[in-house]
Amino acid sequence: MDTTIAVVPMGLGHLRQVLDLGHQVFDTTIKPYTSWSLTAVAEHLDSPDNACWVALDSDRVVGFVLGSMEFEHRDDWAYLEWIAVAPDMQGHGIARRLVNVCSEALFARGARHIVTDVEDRNSASAALMTSSGFVPAATVTLLVRPNPAAPDDVALPPIAKRDLVRRGRLSVEHPLR
Repeated sequence: MDTTIAVVPMGLGHLRQVLDLGHQVFDTTIKPYTSWSLTAVAEHLDSPDNACWVALDSDRVVGFVLGSMEFEHRDDWAYLEWIAVAPDMQGHGIARRLVNVCSEALFARGARHIVTDVEDRNSASAALMTSSGFVPAATVTLLVRPNPAAPDDVALPPIAKRDLVRRGRLSVEHPLR
């Protein structure tokens, strides 16, 4: 474990680096029902019961976790939704520290359970979560039925695309700035 890395509550000053790191490490095409965006981060940060933390190497954000006391319609269940560590900093125990501090904060706020989800090909995250006390509770398979009459690559008008990105419903390679 690298003790020179500080884990602190996420603030507005961390936002740009958190967004950039998320765009670097998340492949949201795997789970098309979610997207990484300013809206995704802001909703967590704006929640009064958030559990958003960053790992700092000096002033560089090298990892983050976004959790909240909002999971579906369960007031007593929390959600650890996003976690990331910079590729050059993986393997130093940073992700485990982030999971632990987020979980402790959520339990202190009254969570009876914390839910997270891991894409089935992400064995490193699955191992981290399992070794951090998470247990499989349900398996859901996303089934997709494409429209055979529609082309796969439909271009959206720029205004529609901007609106979807702003609302966190579409992820883009180069986020709007």
